[in-house]
Amino acid sequence: MTSDSSDLPGTARRQLDLVGNRVFDDIAIGDEASIERCLTAQDIQLFAILSGDVNPQHLDAGFAASTRFHGVIAHGMWGASLISAVLGTQLPGAGTVYVGQTLRFLAPVRIGDTLTVRVKASARDPASKRVRFLCTGTNQNGTAVIEGEADVVAPTERIERPRASLPDVRLVDGAGQSLIERVRPLGAIRVAVVHPCDEASLGAALDARAAGLIDPILIAPRAKLEAIARKAGLDLAGVPIEDVEHSHAAAARAAALAATGKVEALMKGSLHTDELMGAVVAADAGLRTARRISHCYLMHTPAYPRAFIITDAAINIAPSLEEKADIVRNAIDLAHIVGVAEPRVAILAAVETVNGRMPATLDAAALCKMADRGQIAGAVLDGPLAFDNAISAAAARIKGIVSPVAGVADILVVPDLESGNMLAKQLEYLGGAASAGIVMGARVPIVLTSRADSRQTRIASCAVAVLVAHRYRTKRP
Repeated sequence: MTSDSSDLPGTARRQLDLVGNRVFDDIAIGDEASIERCLTAQDIQLFAILSGDVNPQHLDAGFAASTRFHGVIAHGMWGASLISAVLGTQLPGAGTVYVGQTLRFLAPVRIGDTLTVRVKASARDPASKRVRFLCTGTNQNGTAVIEGEADVVAPTERIERPRASLPDVRLVDGAGQSLIERVRPLGAIRVAVVHPCDEASLGAALDARAAGLIDPILIAPRAKLEAIARKAGLDLAGVPIEDVEHSHAAAARAAALAATGKVEALMKGSLHTDELMGAVVAADAGLRTARRISHCYLMHTPAYPRAFIITDAAINIAPSLEEKADIVRNAIDLAHIVGVAEPRVAILAAVETVNGRMPATLDAAALCKMADRGQIAGAVLDGPLAFDNAISAAAARIKGIVSPVAGVADILVVPDLESGNMLAKQLEYLGGAASAGIVMGARVPIVLTSRADSRQTRIASCAVAVLVAHRYRTKRP
């Protein structure tokens, strides 16, 4: 007799949040049960946290890894846990005692693979109540990845009890704090904080100072700064202040300090982005380079196993092909600075095929060909890629996309500012992403944050600025 999990007694009751079992006397040779699961990035992260296994062959170690295995986990470990789940919850079920197993691991399991694990009763010993099960695991292509045997002591009493309610587990991102700890030994850099005339921006500058990241020069109307500090209980003692009349003068003065090397970075306060950037790109400011200036979001979300860059979501509204090429180059430079030797760049569009009526797909194809010709170097590019294909190996596999970038992208290049801004904010507010913002392509890094950004985001952005400024000391843009 054979049966799968839908034939087990009490199925209807278990569907009402009850769990039961099959006692030894009810198990016959040939009875079987199965479970199907898709391996996700979060599965890998949780496994590493619980087991302490950070073997790079089992876990893509994230944004700073120099060698990558595209999300390959030790297939035996995850697959064996699924075998245990079938035996402990279905056949025999509750009350089963796992005695031992002998498994052979035939092929790897990667992020996006769907594994079907099946157990089949092959021997039973009435004296000891032991049952031996043949165990197999196959992926979505029918390829065998696990085979072997497991021995259990089957329960002798029927059990029916409420199914355990498991907590909703989310991985809490610690990337921001880790980044701060990483850069602190480099020492603080001198930063011109431009018109920090609200509590959030002034407090963030002082917090970054306290964290050992920056030595700020506050450029703003002194009386206004002091009033804000008194109201918020902030201490300005020992912090240099350059007294200017208004935000426009603050932006111009900050640009002048950066041009003469008196500061190594700029930090946006409560003024508008176009006011600050207007001073930076002015012909006489001396801060422009041969590159187009662009913004990069460095983000990390619990749903993705590595930090990644989104660009450009703040400066270039509708970039041309030439401007997109510089946007990509700036993002590659940032990826190198934070430790990714060869970043994987996904050029995003609404679809993954070239369509003459969709300019974003044409630009994506052209950018990839530019990379092939050496016009864009230091990274692997692919596109057009839809967002799901760029970050999900499973989505890419379903659509038949074979790509070194799909599912493992380090950089997401958006078609225009609107799409990039919406994507970044959706990830932050709905996806629990931590973020930092930095402007690349000028002679100094520029911390460019939104007025709604948290202090943590502003401080993390300062940490990125420290990394960039230290790189610029030896290699000017």
